Amino acid sequence: MRTSAKALCTSLLLKTRAQAEFVQWSELPWASLLGSVDISNGHDSPWVLQFASTDQAEDGQAMSYGYVHFHKAQMLSHEVCTAIEAAWHVHTGLVAQVSRMQSQMKLAGASASAIAHHHYVVETDPEAGWDDEIYRWYNEEHMPGLSKVQGCVLAQRLLNLDHTPRSFACYDLTSADVMGCPPWLAVRGTAWSDVCRPHFTNTLRTRFPYTVTQTASQIL
Repeated sequence: MRTSAKALCTSLLLKTRAQAEFVQWSELPWASLLGSVDISNGHDSPWVLQFASTDQAEDGQAMSYGYVHFHKAQMLSHEVCTAIEAAWHVHTGLVAQVSRMQSQMKLAGASASAIAHHHYVVETDPEAGWDDEIYRWYNEEHMPGLSKVQGCVLAQRLLNLDHTPRSFACYDLTSADVMGCPPWLAVRGTAWSDVCRPHFTNTLRTRFPYTVTQTASQIL
């Protein structure tokens, strides 16, 4: 699946099988690692860093995800990912996998002005022949519905260009309690959801009780 050719991406994602801290992510030499990024985007900084961590993911292991979200989509090769993997290992001693991510949908939540303290990710590979139906369900019903629930700050769906699972949906929430409230459960329990969800494969759901987001200008 991985290609050395350049591809248009809106984010980079680091996965490491350990509980880590935002400061470790922010201390990487971003100016040199992302020197090829086009900064002519009308923003004070070309990217936003986000970090989420848990001591117990769905499989019982610790997990941390680090993001670089670009204000403007970038044409990047996988060499950038390899460089970040190496820099992370030198800085932390931890092994990581870095992927280029391409935005498919990004929706401000009903609580868009609130601070997110919880990050929830659903990664999956649609069963063969089910891509169109599952992505249409995400775009037309599931993600718009969840974004309208009070406590949802941001809902977005991306495609992983380098690794599986390929489909990547994530939600920034004010607290974990949002996922147990009646409006959230109602969106999850629709008839269309019951049709699509059995055709998820290679699925990983991760709840992160810790998440931090800062712009590059706040950390450089």
